[in-house]
Amino acid sequence: MNDDYSLSNYNYHLPSELIAQNPLVPRDSSRLLVVNSSNTHVHSFFNELPKWLLPGDLLVFNDTRVVPARLYGQKTTGAKVEVLLLEEKEPFTWIVLVKPGKRFKIGSKILFTAVLDEFKQDYLLEATVIDHDEKTGGRVLKFNVSSKSEFWEALERIGHLPLPPYLTNSSANPSQYQTIYAQKPGAVAAPTAGLHFTQELLQNLQKKGINQAYVTLHVGLGTFRPVNTDNIKEHTMHQEWIEVSNQTIQKINKTKSSGGRVIAVGTTVVRALEGMADVTSIDNKYDIKSFSGKTNIFIYPGYKWHLVDGMITNFHLPKSSLLMLVSALIGRDRLLELYKIAIEEKYRFYSFGDGMLVLLS
Repeated sequence: MNDDYSLSNYNYHLPSELIAQNPLVPRDSSRLLVVNSSNTHVHSFFNELPKWLLPGDLLVFNDTRVVPARLYGQKTTGAKVEVLLLEEKEPFTWIVLVKPGKRFKIGSKILFTAVLDEFKQDYLLEATVIDHDEKTGGRVLKFNVSSKSEFWEALERIGHLPLPPYLTNSSANPSQYQTIYAQKPGAVAAPTAGLHFTQELLQNLQKKGINQAYVTLHVGLGTFRPVNTDNIKEHTMHQEWIEVSNQTIQKINKTKSSGGRVIAVGTTVVRALEGMADVTSIDNKYDIKSFSGKTNIFIYPGYKWHLVDGMITNFHLPKSSLLMLVSALIGRDRLLELYKIAIEEKYRFYSFGDGMLVLLS
């Protein structure tokens, strides 16, 4: 088997003290490892990003908004349950992960409340288990609401942001786990490469002539589901919904035709752009007007790139599909060597950690 296809070859040791528990303030004061050629790199800071990009380059951001997707409720029997919203299947109907699973039989009703004080609870939502979801091992819940606004307002009151499990000692407030440009609710995890951006940095990028565009990918199970197959080619990604507007596609067309670079801000943007290209079978034929649909694209070494010329990303977990995606752009051996350097230089890892800019063209 090709070394690039072996799961064990995507492992590395990370000292636990390098897992960032809290974001830096301001956001753009984090460090930035700039990979500026096939064999060179530079240590920088995120607020210096404009000097590493060129006028006419296009930064593409993911404007998804993290929802308070972790809910605590109880069955009508009084049994306490925990629910993690994964994906909206249709209006008011969600695929969810549940604890404990054996209590979530079809027809079970779940009540979700907000604690107003130590003596009173406010009942806000009711949901019914209507199906199993074989792909995730979860359940399908239908919420008893009459409008989107009613659902989202209730969720804001009773839900909790689902911070990753490696954030064991975080004091971050909810707004710090949202990008400053988050608009469209639906993600259950933040597109973390975007957490580094401030309004001042966005303005400085614009002043230099670096253009900006947006896509939407609601981060779900497909992004953080672990790879468990020894041969990574046998791994199946969960589908995620993506939207790419006509305006963004026009900006990509203009950037490509003028010789600029399309730089994805985060692996989710890579998945959205390359997923769109994969589904529509485009290859240097930018004739699509807009796209919305699902992608389960899995990018690993050997992948043929269509739209993305570079990316901004954080440092990812060992053996993760995200590590494989970045390896497809930079090469597995090179990436792991850069991770070794980052560890030696005490870079901060994972969601609230430092960033990497990969520019190979």
